[in-house]
Amino acid sequence: MREITRILRPRKRERLDKYLKEAGISLSRNKLRELIENGNILVNGATVKPSHIVHKGEEIKVLYKKETPFFIKPQCISLDIVYEDEDLILINKSPGIVTHPAPGHLEGTLVNAIIYHCNLAGGTGKRPGVVHRLDKDTSGLIVFAKTEKAHLALSKQIETRKMKREYVALAWGDFELKKGVIDAPLGRYTLDRKKMAVTPLLSRSAKTHYEVIEKFGYITYISLSLETGRTHQIRVHLEHIGHPVVGDPAYGGRRRYPYVDIDSFKEIMSIIKRQALHARALTFRHPRSGREMKFEAPLPQDMQYLFSFLRHQKKN
Repeated sequence: MREITRILRPRKRERLDKYLKEAGISLSRNKLRELIENGNILVNGATVKPSHIVHKGEEIKVLYKKETPFFIKPQCISLDIVYEDEDLILINKSPGIVTHPAPGHLEGTLVNAIIYHCNLAGGTGKRPGVVHRLDKDTSGLIVFAKTEKAHLALSKQIETRKMKREYVALAWGDFELKKGVIDAPLGRYTLDRKKMAVTPLLSRSAKTHYEVIEKFGYITYISLSLETGRTHQIRVHLEHIGHPVVGDPAYGGRRRYPYVDIDSFKEIMSIIKRQALHARALTFRHPRSGREMKFEAPLPQDMQYLFSFLRHQKKN
């Protein structure tokens, strides 16, 4: 990986992220936004938002790292295949597996497994077939495209919010409202760039809808849907309103919640080693036929065990 610095001077008014793509910065739009939000792209020496309008005569300094292409190796890894045809493959992802390779984590991902399963040769593409992501320790439904045409069509559905993704979670606390919307902008956490936070600084809008399904006193089972798909969005938003996802090591889910006795807390932490968050349902139109398709995935074993514990406590 080599570090590159470029100085650019625009000749017309244009959105910064769009201008950078046209100027030949060979990075994805999401990566460019990340660089802007992290302060790696400066306009006249100052940080700005991705939506900033550049003007003729401004100086834009771009500092980024050019990643060396890496070979993605096909690997025989067990997959829970929910649906598959010539255009796409839908997986019920287990917690603990990464979606796609990245520097420092080149093997053991879903992409490695899918390349093997689909009898592809492997290659140096960074994220072949990836339409959307799930965090390493989030379980549930994720779809991959097998062809470029399918990838474009499915990605467009994500971009236009026509692909519907429903999640379920066990969150700490007793929700006062039956349903609600969390509308809070997300950006990088200044003290740890791997984490996100609710912040007005270099942030992007984010909306999460939630609805209570079942209450267990100090834990509530909820369904969630996203208007936006920001990194760690559900986890950060739930922590922001004081109801972190049970078990979440990064966003307050492994701290003892008030009104929970110490023995119950220890038992819960022994059952769930990760955030109790599951991508339960996925609805989209098939990229070839246009037919609407909806799939659901059952709760993983650790969340089922946690339900058994909570329901036993509720009865007693």
